[in-house]
Amino acid sequence: MLSRFFGFGRRDFSSLSEQEILALAISSEEDDGRIYGAYADGLREDFPQSAKVFDEMAEEEAHHRDVLIEMHRKRFGDRIPLIRREHVRGYFERKPDWLVRPLGIDHVRTQAEQMEEQAYRFYLEAAKRTGDASTRKLLGDLAVAEKSHVSMAHRLGLKHVPEGVAAEERQEERKKFILTYVQPGLAGLMDGSISTLAPIFAAAFATQNTWATFLVGLSASVGAGISMGFTEAAHDDGKISGRGSPLKRGLANGLMTALGGLGHTLPYLIPSFWTATVVAAIVVFFELWAIAFIQNRYMETPFLRATFQVVLGGALVFAAGVLIGNA
Repeated sequence: MLSRFFGFGRRDFSSLSEQEILALAISSEEDDGRIYGAYADGLREDFPQSAKVFDEMAEEEAHHRDVLIEMHRKRFGDRIPLIRREHVRGYFERKPDWLVRPLGIDHVRTQAEQMEEQAYRFYLEAAKRTGDASTRKLLGDLAVAEKSHVSMAHRLGLKHVPEGVAAEERQEERKKFILTYVQPGLAGLMDGSISTLAPIFAAAFATQNTWATFLVGLSASVGAGISMGFTEAAHDDGKISGRGSPLKRGLANGLMTALGGLGHTLPYLIPSFWTATVVAAIVVFFELWAIAFIQNRYMETPFLRATFQVVLGGALVFAAGVLIGNA
């Protein structure tokens, strides 16, 4: 890993022969074709029009690979050296599709344009640094080919995904994001932030022991996170409701539940009781406003109504915890 990070074991581009340069171009076209095909497969079910864009781009990459292989066969024979991007120092890299999931529509379109632009710039700079005429011509031809690809994602997008369809796909993508991540996460944040107020502050005022209060808050937050996460994942598989993967929803719900409780639990690591309590109260204030903001931003709840519901509910639970702790 260190050798890859620092570039040890890689060759400079200037040390490559014409045959190795051609082999590198072939492997690069193959990799890009696979990536575009994976993008198409990842988008096909929900966004079939955008999937067509990447199907055609994968076909273009396959065609150029075939042309390059034929060129190699004519000049150097049938045996192609094994050389890939990671073998060359400074060569642009590609992220496999599983590293950039979930496949957002705008993200993959932008990624495609960046891939072609990077390839064009690399071949162009490589041609400038090459003294051999045939190698310079080869790199120049590749640069011209890549330059023609830079606008391909845009052109194919206009062909298959006109503005109206693109707007519908973006709206559908936003809806899925809200149903899979925002809604479960918001429910978890509300439960974790509000439901743990009473036990944490009751323990705080009953014992006035910051470490004991921290343990109560930690156990309540983690326990609630595990419970809420499993409940969210188990009660709906997402196939009929369209709410997405139960695993993703469960993780979003469980993590945000635990985070909501830990926010006003962590201040009790401060030894001073009153300092810890004041800091915890300030954290609660920001938690409640964050919930109101998310409700307004993503759930389209009027801000004043969201504020009234969250702040009033939180204040009542907070007061109940303080009263019980002082009983």
